[in-house]
Amino acid sequence: LIGCVMGTGNVWRFPRIIAVTSSDTGSLTFLIAWACFLLTWSIPLIVTEYSIGRFTRSSPTIAFQRFMGDKFIWIGCWVSAVAFFIGAYFSVVVGWCLYYVYVACAWQELPATEPESRLIFENFTHTYWPLLNHTICLAICGLAIFKGAKGIEIANGLLVPMQAIIILIVFFWSLSRDYADIGIKFMFTPDWSTLLNPKLYVEAACQNGFDTAAGMGLLSAYAAYFSRNTGAVLYGVFLPSINNLVSIICGLTIFSTVFSTLIQTSPTLTIPQIVAIIKETGPGSTGLTFTWIPVLMSKLGLMGRILCGLFFICLSSGGLSSMISFLELTVRVIQDFGVRRRWAIIAALLLSFLVGVPSALSIDILSNQDFVWGFALILSGLCFCILVISYNPFKFRKVIVNDFGINDWNLPYFFVFIIGGLVPLEALGLIIWWAYTNIASTKWYELAAESLASTFLEWSILLVAVLAFNFVTYLLKCPIVKPSTKVGFDPHNLSEVPPAETYKLVREIPLSSQNALVIGDDLSTYTNKCFTPLDNLGLEKCK
Repeated sequence: LIGCVMGTGNVWRFPRIIAVTSSDTGSLTFLIAWACFLLTWSIPLIVTEYSIGRFTRSSPTIAFQRFMGDKFIWIGCWVSAVAFFIGAYFSVVVGWCLYYVYVACAWQELPATEPESRLIFENFTHTYWPLLNHTICLAICGLAIFKGAKGIEIANGLLVPMQAIIILIVFFWSLSRDYADIGIKFMFTPDWSTLLNPKLYVEAACQNGFDTAAGMGLLSAYAAYFSRNTGAVLYGVFLPSINNLVSIICGLTIFSTVFSTLIQTSPTLTIPQIVAIIKETGPGSTGLTFTWIPVLMSKLGLMGRILCGLFFICLSSGGLSSMISFLELTVRVIQDFGVRRRWAIIAALLLSFLVGVPSALSIDILSNQDFVWGFALILSGLCFCILVISYNPFKFRKVIVNDFGINDWNLPYFFVFIIGGLVPLEALGLIIWWAYTNIASTKWYELAAESLASTFLEWSILLVAVLAFNFVTYLLKCPIVKPSTKVGFDPHNLSEVPPAETYKLVREIPLSSQNALVIGDDLSTYTNKCFTPLDNLGLEKCK
């Protein structure tokens, strides 16, 4: 859960998306849209994902199969595939973090100016080093999955809180610098004309998905390990809210640093010129954090070098933890189709490496992948809405969320109208508006990084692939899940779900190896007796 609150999406992606969507006047309109999407997009989807995973205890592919039937497995495959493509290029970004650990620890001295720092980043990204670091990142993650992620979890439990402390230190230090207030004012100055730009809303929704993992399918996979006592609604509200607070802190840190440094080194620069420099740090401002954090740390001397090294070590650790999640989801999906775990891990690593190679060799391709599959999270979010609507939103709220959850917040009725009406309208409206604007005002048919043609082409290839796979498996009547691997509950067979009162009583009885509970037994005969239930597997016979 610590990894969900803070990661590369907050530190690297959020400041660069602010830069991309900023006008020459300010960024407040993006922040307003981004905050609105937290309430009307991320939180409803995260509550939905947590509830689905907690109930079915399965990957997104199997969850969609159980709720919608064998004909709609392709929807779960789409959700899982989008997460896979994000993980493939995300590994390259984590590789950048690993490289900057070397820069902080072994470089002669940290770059003191923006041109020096940008030169380091550009020289690195235009070589084969990103490919090597991409390979190292996948090797570390593969080893963790093969041997178990216990060590990574322990390290992450130490390093991520350390990263939080370092981020706060850097944050307060950046605010204390001369002219930092100009960067802060820029972030919170509106340019109301940008509200007519559909890309502003697309980026706001995509960034929410990337920050909080809403719509990725990762959270439903995590929630497969939830017990009924784990609060899907509670976590679904608090975690994304804290996550976005961390993003704001990171954005303020970067922008106060950028404006302070540029104004002190080049006093004649105007705000539009500073904004132009920010947007030039790689395609889509991909190098923003990697360019400016070393510059800020260089002002602190030896302590700055130490903090810079610790910062990128912790960022690498958080990135590796996220990569393990991406890979584990892919492994679970491959296993769902009958492949042994060892071979599923090898397949996931090999596919991630091959798909990530173009992004490692070209920062323009990485920028394309980040936009295309980040945008695809909107479609993935729509997929979860379709699941809820097909099941009946009122029934989903009552049975899957409120009745099944124990000691959780009660989900109010307006959730039904948000997940069943508002979220689908947001998704369809954004896609149609963005497509219309691109056709009307750009050369949409060119295969550019963020063009309509390249986006729809990549989406179409994936859509055809998952539909063809689903058609073949359904036509040949290939079973997706073996009966021996079935866990969780069937949402269409609620008789197997033990009542909450029974579950509470079972949980309260102390453990002993001398007694057992058999399905159908009268619980009153077990007063002061002892047994162990299997969470979410029904009241089965236990030793």
